[in-house]
Amino acid sequence: MRARLSIVIPTLNAEATLPAVLIALMEGVEAGLVRELIVTDGGSRDATRAIAEEVGAIWITGDAGRGGQLARGCAKAGGDWMLVLHADSVPGPGWVEAVERGMLRGGPGYFRLRFAARGLPPRLTAGWANLRSALFGLSFGDQGLLVSRADYTAAGGYPDVPLMEDMALVRALPRPRPLDAWVETSWTRYRGRWLAQGSRNLIRQARFLAGADPAKLARGYRTD
Repeated sequence: MRARLSIVIPTLNAEATLPAVLIALMEGVEAGLVRELIVTDGGSRDATRAIAEEVGAIWITGDAGRGGQLARGCAKAGGDWMLVLHADSVPGPGWVEAVERGMLRGGPGYFRLRFAARGLPPRLTAGWANLRSALFGLSFGDQGLLVSRADYTAAGGYPDVPLMEDMALVRALPRPRPLDAWVETSWTRYRGRWLAQGSRNLIRQARFLAGADPAKLARGYRTD
């Protein structure tokens, strides 16, 4: 019987961060949990493809845009369950057992968030993300997403949008619940401007919920 879990990672010039993610995921491959690793790329011009193919990952390429990349990757996945991870989000110790328990429990799940940085700003930002997820069921892409094929299909999958694809999907799914493990993601985008960046993110999220066009929101996000 083949393993039930497909792991899907969207990438774009991710040579600096992807190796650490893949190393962490080898624990799941060795445990027999992972059926396949799928790297869905948006046109990388660095060593991302070579890094992915070195570990035997399935390589998919197409237009840049995380929504479309994730939709293509999940369409290729053969597992009954999928774990979607960003290319700079590294699952911490115990993630294999946590995912196994999540699959047994049923329903979508997400990791608790940490940042690869120390100090008060990273703790506050991660703390808010974890609290938001617990209170409102709004876990975002940097927390990972464990989802069954059945729930994913029923929710309509990832929309082909350049931003807010994670919020759009999670709102259509049954309420995600936390997994008993954490994921550590990059602090680079927040470094030196964490309060302003966090505020802009909240404004974008509110605008999306109010019906704003994700393409317009993405243009502002790229210039932050």
